[in-house]
Order: sequence, then C-alpha cells, then structure tokens
Amino acid sequence: MQKYVSEVLGTFAILFCGTGAIIINQESNGAITHVGVAITFGLVVMSMIYALGTISGAHFNPAVTLAFTVAGKFPARQVLPYIISQLAGAVLASSVLRLLFPGNALLGATLPAGSELQSFVLKFILTYFLMLVIMNVAHGSKEQGMFAGLAIGAVVLLEAMFAGPICGASMNPARSFSPALVSGHLEHLWLYLVAPTAGAIGAVFTWKFLTRPAREILEAEITTEGRVDSGQA
Repeated sequence: MQKYVSEVLGTFAILFCGTGAIIINQESNGAITHVGVAITFGLVVMSMIYALGTISGAHFNPAVTLAFTVAGKFPARQVLPYIISQLAGAVLASSVLRLLFPGNALLGATLPAGSELQSFVLKFILTYFLMLVIMNVAHGSKEQGMFAGLAIGAVVLLEAMFAGPICGASMNPARSFSPALVSGHLEHLWLYLVAPTAGAIGAVFTWKFLTRPAREILEAEITTEGRVDSGQA
C-alpha cells in the first residue's frame, strides 16, 4: 500500500506543479514563461524521484511502468494497481487546479500545435530517449543511481524546453489524461496515450540490445559464422 500511496503523491505533485505552472503562466499573462514551465516540470520530477524513489521506484508514469514490465524489471501483478494509483493522483491534481482556477479552459491539457502525425512522432521519440535514460540510470551502478533524479529531471526539462510549443512534450500518459478529462478536451487524447507508451516500450528493446553481455554477442557471432562455413562447405 505504501508503494501505491507513493505513486499517488508523486504523480499528484508532478501534475499540480507542472500543469499548475502552465495555468498560472496563462493567468498571469506569461509571468512564468515557457522556459519556466519546462524548468518546473524538470525540477518537480527530480524532486519526487529523490523523495519517493526508494518507496515505489518513482514511476509516476504508466508508460514507464509498462516499459519496466516488458524489460522484466517490474512484476506484472503490480502494473494495474500502479497505473490506477498514477491516474488517481493525476486526476486529483487536475481537480484541485479546477477548483483553484475555475475559469481556465484547458487546465494544462496537451494539444498538438500542428498535425497529429507530427506530434505523434515527436512524442514517440521524446519518450524513447527519456526511457532509455531511465533504464540506464535507474538500473545501473550505485553511482548512477545517486544521480538518477538529476539525469531524468534534466531530460524532462530539455525535452519540454524545445518540444513543448509543438506537442506539449508530455512523455507521461497520466499527465495528459487528467487535464484532458477534467477540462473535457478529449479530442486528441489517444495521441498522448499511445505515442509515449510505444516510445517507452521501444526504448526497452534498444536497452536490451545495448546491454547484452559481450559473451552472448560473441557466441552468437561464432554460431552464425559456423553455419555460414558449413553452408559453404
């Protein structure tokens, strides 16, 4: 239960601070700026990883949970409770923001500035690289783990900084789901659910390939060469 509460709290904080920054930026005529919003997302993600990572693993993202499961790093029986916890925290945050800013139309919902294909490709690539970083720092050496929050938060900040104006730079289905649901803007929601999930899972297969032991690669090459030589003979 502590893990699930941790996921609720962490996802709530990310949505409350991140989408809250978007809302307040709109309400204050740009006082925070786009750069400030990107920094807010990066810092809150980093902070929640350090605060709650030892309790739940600090997923705070259904795409990350599914990708860890595909990678064999997370038990399948906990996938549904984790995702429910993440969505609950996200919806709770958007609901609080609705109470605080009832006149805001979007509540930080992510909408494509161009075509859906453009945003889909961007979302896929952004989440792909985010997950690739997560897989290497979250399951690497102890030294890497110490800097996991900083590395992951920095990637979120970087990607939100340059891609946010086009696709919203949401690499998290829960982050897109809750403001879309609470504000009633569901027209492009499928894009922000499918693309990040596909990108995160795609990164797992790349990670598996890149981290295969050298011995397995060598054995595979020897076997392949032996088959070729036999065929030539």
